[in-house]
Amino acid sequence: MRAALRETETNLGPGTKVPTCPVGTEGFSRGTAGIGERRGSRAESAVKRLLFVPDSSEKGGCPVADDATTYKIFHVSIAVSALRCLLSYVVFPILTPLLGAATNAGPVIGLPIGVVALCFDVMGIRRFWLSDHRWKWPMTGLYAAVMSLVSVLLVGDIVHLA
Repeated sequence: MRAALRETETNLGPGTKVPTCPVGTEGFSRGTAGIGERRGSRAESAVKRLLFVPDSSEKGGCPVADDATTYKIFHVSIAVSALRCLLSYVVFPILTPLLGAATNAGPVIGLPIGVVALCFDVMGIRRFWLSDHRWKWPMTGLYAAVMSLVSVLLVGDIVHLA
């Protein structure tokens, strides 16, 4: 196998030779992505445009958010969404009739909490994309599911108030 390796001149110094691939690669075109860079798919480009996330070339190649901030925003946004669901499905249907509160209290309180939850969810998704986190696609799916549930609750609250 060693005999099959061709040696080539390099810029390591005069006379320095390193082995190269035994298969000729002259017919292959080189991609534009360098070492450590990843080429994004069209879906990734679309999500970045939707979330106003700059390309790595626009932000100097440095991530805008660190992992600690990303996880903090994730926990807060999921907690606010969970609070919204807890209020809608447990507190308002069970406790408000027991306390004799008005039946419109749930939607009146749930509407602003739902809007805040959606804002935090968008911030959380954006933070994952800004940090170019390796879990950005699974977290985007999770956030999309949570946002769908909260949106259904918001529509229900709006219909109930109308």
